[in-house]
Amino acid sequence: MRIRLTPQRREFFVLLASASSNSVDIARLLVQLLERFPTDGAELVTQIKAHEHKGDDVTREVIGLLNRTFVTPFDRDDIYRLAQALDDVCDFVDDAADYLGSFGASEAPRHARQQADVILQATVKLDEAVQRLDGFNDSTRQLEELQALEDEGDRLVRDGVAELFQTETDPIAVIRWKDIHEKLEDAIDACENAADVLEAILVKNR
Repeated sequence: MRIRLTPQRREFFVLLASASSNSVDIARLLVQLLERFPTDGAELVTQIKAHEHKGDDVTREVIGLLNRTFVTPFDRDDIYRLAQALDDVCDFVDDAADYLGSFGASEAPRHARQQADVILQATVKLDEAVQRLDGFNDSTRQLEELQALEDEGDRLVRDGVAELFQTETDPIAVIRWKDIHEKLEDAIDACENAADVLEAILVKNR
């Protein structure tokens, strides 16, 4: 049995788990937004914005705790990178929601709805992995499934943009939805980035 000489400041694990749980909540709201839009659009965008602010608050708490803590339970740079990566997920979801509301977009195309579903699935897997971080429990399965979801996200953005150019006659609509597709892809990429940080943390602490 390994004996850890570093103090296990559980506050870090609790804050990171809160951040990952928040990413699931905001992704679930995104799915609802794209399924219902434009119905309830303003209300759901407001709720997404509130969760984005919550993510910012948690990140600030992590940074504040880092500044007050001399010895951290694992590499302080990795703690910061993971907190930032989780916050990025919320930021990109919020960006996509903002674009949807401000661009005057109409009903969401099927590929955008499917991208939102992938984001939700990815955040669920990411949250499962982060919840296992306390104790550095193995999360290989969750991280592998996340990689597969990122590959699916790549396919969806390619197919979605291609379909736009093939079927949409309004050039403004093409520009609007291309930007939204790319923001949704950014959110999926942010999940993968967080997974990469997690994997590095687990390798260092086995």
